[in-house]
Amino acid sequence: MSEQSGPWPTYKRLLAYARPYRSLLVLAAFGMIVEAAAGTGFTLMMKPIIDETFIAENTSVSLTLPLAIIALFLARGVAGLVTDYGMARAGRSVARDLRLLLLGKYLRQPGSRFDNESVPSMLTRLGADTEQVAQAAVDASKVMISQGLQVVGMFGAMLYTSWRVTIAIVLLGPILAWVMDRVGRRYRSINHRILEGSASMLQSAGEALNGQQEVKVYGAQPSELQRYGAQVERNLKLSMKVEVTRASASLLVQLMGAVGVAALLLIAGHEAIRGRLSAGEFMVLMTSMIAIITPLRQLTNVQGVLQRGVSSAQRLFDVLDSPDERDEGTRPLERAKGMIEFCDVSARYPGQAQPAIAGISFTARPGTVTAIVGRSGSGKTTLVRLIPRFYELESGQILLDGHSLDEYKLADLRRQIALVSQRVMLFDASIAANVAYGELRDADEERIERAVRGANAMEFVERLPQGLATPIGENGGRLSGGQRQRLAIARAMLKDAPILILDEATAALDTESERLVQDALDHLMPDRTTLVIAHRLSTIEHADQVLVLDQGRLVEQGTHAELLARGGLYAHLHRMQFREPSEA
Repeated sequence: MSEQSGPWPTYKRLLAYARPYRSLLVLAAFGMIVEAAAGTGFTLMMKPIIDETFIAENTSVSLTLPLAIIALFLARGVAGLVTDYGMARAGRSVARDLRLLLLGKYLRQPGSRFDNESVPSMLTRLGADTEQVAQAAVDASKVMISQGLQVVGMFGAMLYTSWRVTIAIVLLGPILAWVMDRVGRRYRSINHRILEGSASMLQSAGEALNGQQEVKVYGAQPSELQRYGAQVERNLKLSMKVEVTRASASLLVQLMGAVGVAALLLIAGHEAIRGRLSAGEFMVLMTSMIAIITPLRQLTNVQGVLQRGVSSAQRLFDVLDSPDERDEGTRPLERAKGMIEFCDVSARYPGQAQPAIAGISFTARPGTVTAIVGRSGSGKTTLVRLIPRFYELESGQILLDGHSLDEYKLADLRRQIALVSQRVMLFDASIAANVAYGELRDADEERIERAVRGANAMEFVERLPQGLATPIGENGGRLSGGQRQRLAIARAMLKDAPILILDEATAALDTESERLVQDALDHLMPDRTTLVIAHRLSTIEHADQVLVLDQGRLVEQGTHAELLARGGLYAHLHRMQFREPSEA
């Protein structure tokens, strides 16, 4: 939803998320009505307090009026407690619901979404944006309704006391409405830029902190601080614009209130001279007028919360309205045989002029190993990402067991695939929970232990304080690279999928770790359709076929020995890696 679509349609849609909490909101609304009624009742009591107690000196009301005041304030206090609880519970519940909806939506997005939006930006939407949306949906509503009721109650007390004086004061209303409209427009414009800036700040800080070793080694602390400082400074200036706007509007409201009180003194004095206004009625009018100023100022200030919420809601709805991954397949798939066929496949990343891969055709049969090699950027990772449908094809077709991948449900298709990549993703949980992850979470301890042992991971797991129950920290930070890689292999072993994708699984390991990981892979690969993106060509010498990619095209295909004998690109890459002298 664009910013130009206006705040009201966005806010109206936002309120729909509070609908499940109608009972809490009704209870809170009842409390606000009681609060406003008690405040109005106290104001109206100014007339008997002044006229009967101080002017007529009526002793019969000397006891009843104090008791009535105590009762009114007690009712107002209880009603305020009910209101605060109901609104706070509803607001926090809306924030929780939006966070769950948004994270679920992100997890259903196609791979291109993660190429175009940074993770810090996503975290900003999940954190700051959802909080501001909840404040706009419920907290701002509380201020608008409760303070609006206060204004209405005091205005009613003024009308009841003297309609002539009240009508004269009402002429200030259009000016106040104009002020609030101008403030709202400015708030919305500035806050949209603040939210975008917050995401950029988070991204810059995240890059510097995640890459702290490189930052230190290359002496980049000053430049990183300068980059982050520029964004913080810009955010500060925008925030100050918001505060100046809010303070200016508040000042104008108070000035208008002062003008209103001055006008009230003039008009009420004229009415009193004519005998149409008593001292007690004047006090009701004066108290009401002064009591209206504070709610009006709060109604002006709440524009900031409301407009921040609307800006945040527009950012959330941009995500929630985006299409999910295409999932239109209906063909059932319990367990695939694993026959994979690429038929003239081309794929292109959004916004890219050149295709990532073009015209690729090959067959990977069950029980065989297909190695994929090529220079950096040749399309190797893109090719394997098409199999679990992380990205969509531009043209051609990929078949699994003779049927297009589109014919299967995404969940069924991905259930057939185990993935071990160079960048292992582990979670802040125990070793057992990381191995038995997702749909594997119900696996018994014996199966988990067998998978860990098969991945050559038991030798270090047994040395840990709690064995399989040992927490490993965020992204397995307490483990070495080789240990993390073996846990990823254990996860793939436990899944026991018919298709195995290895994306440079040993590229970043030392010799000893590589040997252990390669041995674990040798246990994992038999009887599956295995596709290996290889960085070290020595690891794929026994592959059933090798695909050589260059600039997105399949330029060579054959066994290791056949390609070496052919003397083409594969032979050149092999010579480069093993430092063999090239033939003249």
